[in-house]
Amino acid sequence: MIPFSVLDLSNVAQGATVADALHRSRELAQHAERLGYLRFWLAEHHNMPGIASAATAVVIGHVAAGTKMIRVGAGGVMLPHHAPLVIAEQFGTLEALFPGRIDLGLGRAPGTDQVTSRALRRGSDTSVDAFPRDVVELLEYFDPARPGQAVQAVPGAGLAVPIWLLGSSLYSAQLAASLGLPFAFASHFAPDHLEEALALYRGEFQSSVILTQPYAMAALPVFAAETDAAAARLFTSLQQHFLHLRRGRPGLLPAPVDSMDGLWSMSERAGVLHVFREAVVGSAETVRAGIEAFVTRTGVDELLVTAAIHDQAARLRSFEIVAEVREAVGLKR
Repeated sequence: MIPFSVLDLSNVAQGATVADALHRSRELAQHAERLGYLRFWLAEHHNMPGIASAATAVVIGHVAAGTKMIRVGAGGVMLPHHAPLVIAEQFGTLEALFPGRIDLGLGRAPGTDQVTSRALRRGSDTSVDAFPRDVVELLEYFDPARPGQAVQAVPGAGLAVPIWLLGSSLYSAQLAASLGLPFAFASHFAPDHLEEALALYRGEFQSSVILTQPYAMAALPVFAAETDAAAARLFTSLQQHFLHLRRGRPGLLPAPVDSMDGLWSMSERAGVLHVFREAVVGSAETVRAGIEAFVTRTGVDELLVTAAIHDQAARLRSFEIVAEVREAVGLKR
């Protein structure tokens, strides 16, 4: 069956703290592990009050220490902010502590505003050629150390941490194909080039020592509850959150509301609905139909489920319903 995995942004809910968000992420990972999800990924964002996973490697360690089997990783680390050696050492350390359970997804987007991006990238090379060059350098740090190698990742060398490329455009799809790496598309917030990127990745894939065949995953927002109406209400937290971000006022994840009417303009409504047009929102029956349609249309090898839900109990229940749907559907690769 197609594996289901989890993408969590460690959202800080209104009325909660950063510590609460990090503990809730760990609780969700433990829940996902019991439900049979394959991976639990966290993402790097900066200068965003509502997201607690800026120090992504640290949060991965926190989550991995509280689980036993589920793979834990980055979805992703924004490599232009970091020297490849530093990331190799961080994830080499995680792999040494939690062998066979660590993933490293890499993105080239800033994951923040321009001012913060400049602060993070001080002294970094942000040219067009820097990202592919840095990816190759990072891959080499995980190879076994060579005699006379001047710079080694310690720990890291020889640990072969799985590296994914992440993207929301054709660029990363093409790079993943040329390097023979697995590819994950960010359709949870940037769905416009989903099918084109997947087709490009599959069509141009070059076999490598890492993969002999292309392996594609797509992120999908799924908000599940006992009824369609209850799920739609949960979804309003993410809609409000994104609306505030678009207005230049990022904040904590808001509590859900009964209706978004009066909270957005017509143009804002159209923009939010466009960004989240792949979202599957509803009861188990609705979610089943939505997931089946998405997987059939895209042909993805794995589904990365995400849900920014204000109430922790409702969030745990949503992922439980999705797991039940997966078992009921028995989606095939």
